[in-house]
Amino acid sequence: MIQTAVRTAAHHDALHELPKLTEVTDGHRRIVDHPPVIVHRPEITNPLVTTVLASYRESLQEDRRVLLDRYEIVDYALKVVGVGSVGLGAFAVLMDGAGSDDDPLFLQVKEAQASVYERFLGPSGQATHGARVVAGQRRLQAATDVFLGSAVGKRGRHMYIRQLQDQKAGAVVEAMTLDDLTAWGELCGWALARGHARSGEPASIAAYLGDDDAVDRAFGDFAEAYADQTERDYAAFTAAIASGRIVAETGV
Repeated sequence: MIQTAVRTAAHHDALHELPKLTEVTDGHRRIVDHPPVIVHRPEITNPLVTTVLASYRESLQEDRRVLLDRYEIVDYALKVVGVGSVGLGAFAVLMDGAGSDDDPLFLQVKEAQASVYERFLGPSGQATHGARVVAGQRRLQAATDVFLGSAVGKRGRHMYIRQLQDQKAGAVVEAMTLDDLTAWGELCGWALARGHARSGEPASIAAYLGDDDAVDRAFGDFAEAYADQTERDYAAFTAAIASGRIVAETGV
């Protein structure tokens, strides 16, 4: 199961996404609208996108600027993302290399605002909120996306940018055996611990965790409580739909 997820991730690249996200119309490739998830917006114009990408280019290492310069903007669209980005701008940008349809590059442009910690700890040392996100990802991850960078848009929005769907995969938990789930949990825990050790003080973290299972049990209790709350939230959500208080659309 885990090996399958790794193999799947290895094939998730721009070429894999090209037929899923785009189509050729009148000889030109463009991103396909899938309302409300992906839509073209008239207020998102080429000058705005060009300004963002010019700012983004300056945040990249020199060798990666050279690579980015081989690509040209083909199309761009608004893209709905996860709940953590509700109300913030998020866009997909399609580029191609030297006019070649077999060398696509998909970039995801996401808006970044002030961290929730800022009100307690003060602003970070980074120049922009996008740069803060990028610095955090680079510190946490052993190998980050080569195109990870930040930008400030023409309208003053802070952005961070990375490749869209680049070697990503998820676990099909419902198809896992107990051993698969255990192994997956251990791998996720290992990756999370490694990220915290890279970005924090490993000795202090180890001392806080201690040698007994108190923290393990606390994590387990929290996970169960969180799952219970999620079920209550979902029940309230479906009840609101049934009563007509919330209008839900299906089949989109």
